[in-house]
Amino acid sequence: MFYRQVTDWDDAYANGANIPSGDRWPGAWVAPAQNYRDRLSAAGRAEFDISYGKGERNRFDLFLPEGTPAGLVVFIHGGFWLRLDKSYWSHLAAGAVDSGYAVAMPSYTLCPENSISGIVREIGQAVSAAAERVDGPLILTGHSAGGHLVSRMACETSPLANAVRARLRHVLSISGVHDLRPMMKTAMNEGLKITPDEAQAESPVLLSPMPGVRLTCWVGASERAEFLRQNALLANIWVGLGARTASVEEPDRHHFDVIDGLADSDHQSVRCLLTA
Repeated sequence: MFYRQVTDWDDAYANGANIPSGDRWPGAWVAPAQNYRDRLSAAGRAEFDISYGKGERNRFDLFLPEGTPAGLVVFIHGGFWLRLDKSYWSHLAAGAVDSGYAVAMPSYTLCPENSISGIVREIGQAVSAAAERVDGPLILTGHSAGGHLVSRMACETSPLANAVRARLRHVLSISGVHDLRPMMKTAMNEGLKITPDEAQAESPVLLSPMPGVRLTCWVGASERAEFLRQNALLANIWVGLGARTASVEEPDRHHFDVIDGLADSDHQSVRCLLTA
C-alpha cells in the first residue's frame, strides 16, 4: 500500500472546508441539543452544570434514563481542544439514555488558556466526579479531540484513580486524534502550543493501554485521510500491546455526521458502545 505524502497539514485536518455545506456545523447541532435538554429537564431526568473542579468551564450535564441506570456513559466533545462546549452535543446522549444508561457530558478549559495536558487532567476529574454520581460499568466515548481524550483516559498513565479504572468497560473513540505530533505542524498549534515533550506524554499511540482495556476506533469512511489513518493507527498499535481493539469505518459518513448515530438507540454505534 502506498501513502501520499502530506504537504499541507492545515488542509489535512480541515473538515468544514472539505465537506459539502460544511459551514452548517456546528450550528446544526444547537437546536437538537437544546430540544433534548428541554425534554429531559421537563421529565425531571436532567441535571445541568454540575461542578467537578474550580474552573469556570469545569461543569458537566447529566442525563438520566427511566429507572435505575445500567451504568454510566461519559461523552467528551471535540473542537480541536480550542472550541465549543458541552451544550452542542446533548442530543447525542439519547441513544445510551434510551438504552438505560446515564450520560454525562462535561465542558473543559480550552487552549490556549489551558494546555492539552491540563485538559487531560480536567477530563480525569470530570469522569471521576460523574462516576461518583452513578454506579455500575463505566463507558467512555468522544469525538475528534474528545476521541483523543477518552483514549488518553485508558492509558497506563491515565489520571483516573484505580477504583474508577476498575469500572471502565469500553472506550469508543470517534474520529479521534490519537497522535498529537502532526498537530504541531498545523497553524492551530499557535493556540495549542504542543511541544515535542507534551506530544510524547499525551499521545495515546505513544503510550501503553491500561490492562484489560477494550477500545473501538470509529471513523466516517468519507473523512479526511488523516482521520482514517489516525483511527486505524491506535487500534493497530494497542492490539499489539495486549488490548482488545477494533477499527470501524462507517460508510457514507464524514467528520460531522459520523456522530449522529449516538442519538439512536438502534444505531450500530450505540450497540457497539454499550456491548461489553
